[in-house]
Amino acid sequence: MKLLNYIVLGCLILTFSVLIKAQNPTVLAEANNIKYTVNDLDPATREIFEGLNKNIATERTESLGEQIAQLLFKDEAEARKITIDKLLELEVPKRIPAPTAAQIQAVYDANRDAIGNKTLAEVRPQIVNFLQRDGYPKALSTFVGELKLKYKVVMGKDVNAPGLSSTDVLATVNAKPITVKDFEEKAGPNIYEIKAQTYDKTQDYLETIIFNEMVAAEAKSLNLSISDLIAREVTDKMKEFTEDEREKLNDGFEKKLTEKYGAKFYLKAPEPYVYKISVDDDPAQGKPDAPVTIVMFSDFQCPACSATHPVLKKVMEQYGDKIRFVVRDFPLTQIHQNSYKAAQAANAANAQGKFFEYIQILYKNQESLDTASLKRFAAQIGLNQQKFDADLDSGKYAVEVNKDIIEGESYGINSTPTIFINGVKARSLSAQTFKKLIDWALQNK
Repeated sequence: MKLLNYIVLGCLILTFSVLIKAQNPTVLAEANNIKYTVNDLDPATREIFEGLNKNIATERTESLGEQIAQLLFKDEAEARKITIDKLLELEVPKRIPAPTAAQIQAVYDANRDAIGNKTLAEVRPQIVNFLQRDGYPKALSTFVGELKLKYKVVMGKDVNAPGLSSTDVLATVNAKPITVKDFEEKAGPNIYEIKAQTYDKTQDYLETIIFNEMVAAEAKSLNLSISDLIAREVTDKMKEFTEDEREKLNDGFEKKLTEKYGAKFYLKAPEPYVYKISVDDDPAQGKPDAPVTIVMFSDFQCPACSATHPVLKKVMEQYGDKIRFVVRDFPLTQIHQNSYKAAQAANAANAQGKFFEYIQILYKNQESLDTASLKRFAAQIGLNQQKFDADLDSGKYAVEVNKDIIEGESYGINSTPTIFINGVKARSLSAQTFKKLIDWALQNK
């Protein structure tokens, strides 16, 4: 698993005999009777590890501020009978200072090569938007401050105080309380992410230096060079030369060294944050009562979705009927112009019972997802063409797609693919991550 890191981290490798020990630091891991503590982490990893509590406190404070702001926006938007998006669109730009003519000219002059033959007048709106972008956070904060004067905000318990109960009130906005329970439900994902990133960074570093130490020790005991040892245990054993084969050989080699040198890791991964993910009535494979439900929010024009789908599918096959797989729509319309129509087309195919056959074609033809092509793909899998064309042309499934987008945004989704396994968000898109989460879900049923 860590073979490729050996050369990269070569300058950071610590031999078993020269590890620096503190007086009584917490032991994070051990191998070959050597204990690894915070003192053995590289400076960047140590800073993250030791700054965890401070980072969590900062996130909690900022999250409470955001929740207060959202309630203020909601009340003001309802008073004006407009949406929150429209409210911000109307009010925030007013509070951003207009750039001067000299500033606009300076940006224009500095980017003449990229701008080409366009005049200043032609590109002036884009330059103004560019210059005003940095002023948006301050203008937003100013608007929030004004709303706080209009709608009474009373602060309650300190959000970082120890021993808070779920019913404690952290703030009251226009007579509406924000309890600890309310706060935790919204702030939970971001706080978990901070904990998980800290764990991943620390664990990865420990695994890397310990594995490299074990490789060096093993090579020395056999009077081999490190490269010869790796060739003997991995490269020379390969027959198919696939990534799966290499991964299995790497894992086997690591397991062998772990057992021989007694490698143990004592860091505990944070308890995953479990989202309450609705499967709605979206396309699904597998038994409804399967112990594990995997929900993938996908954009059919997204290359990462196309690459991830077969990896996830291969992993799921290993678990048979223990998995139910659900696909929900999350077209990224700002960057993929055909994704919204493709999502509707997939729903139209689902109405005829061939959703998964249809999306396989979409994933393989992401450069050709115009309406004519979407209809042609329907013919390729034998759909009722007249019905499919009518459903697609009428926008019949736009409401369904929009519903998925809105719910996805409520889960904090802003990219695709986003995958949840029994409500736990996959933090990477590797087969190893999917397996770990599925195994965790089965163990915690």
